Amino acid sequence: MYAVSASRARLATSLVARRGFSTTRAQLASPYHYGEGPRSNIPFNPLTKYFAVRYWAFMATGFLLPFGISLWQLKKTRP
Repeated sequence: MYAVSASRARLATSLVARRGFSTTRAQLASPYHYGEGPRSNIPFNPLTKYFAVRYWAFMATGFLLPFGISLWQLKKTRP
């Protein structure tokens, strides 16, 4: 039983070694490759002049809009 297990393990490692895994470097001419580095994976530029103002305005709108809509719904007259 141990001999069979040992031979299977030896065969499995030799098969993996023969497959020859390899990788290629990214082609910059490819339309599917984008620049690498910090801040390259986000859809906006945080280095602009008014980024903080626009960011907080966007966040405040997204947070306060549901509350404003619910207040409007509560205050409107019922038929």
